[in-house]
Amino acid sequence: MIRSELVQKMQEQYPDLPPKDVDRLVSLFFQTISDHLAGGGRVELRGFGAFSLRERDARMSRNPRTGETVPVVSKKAIHFKTGKAMLARIQPQGQGD
Repeated sequence: MIRSELVQKMQEQYPDLPPKDVDRLVSLFFQTISDHLAGGGRVELRGFGAFSLRERDARMSRNPRTGETVPVVSKKAIHFKTGKAMLARIQPQGQGD
């Protein structure tokens, strides 16, 4: 699902809301999550999952094209951990044990 499909689905669920308002709500939702993560916070959506930041250490890597060793600077990466309810929904009991 892409953002426009999400907006369309919400418009179907809430036909009394103007399409512009639905679009603004979706934008605000994603912007709020982004801002909170950028500030070093953690975002937990119960039943869905949690977003957090993880620090990746600086390291030496290899350029696959040339084979040359190159330094990679430390950076932050977004990590997502699936919530129990979502995991149970996508992976029924008895699978993946």
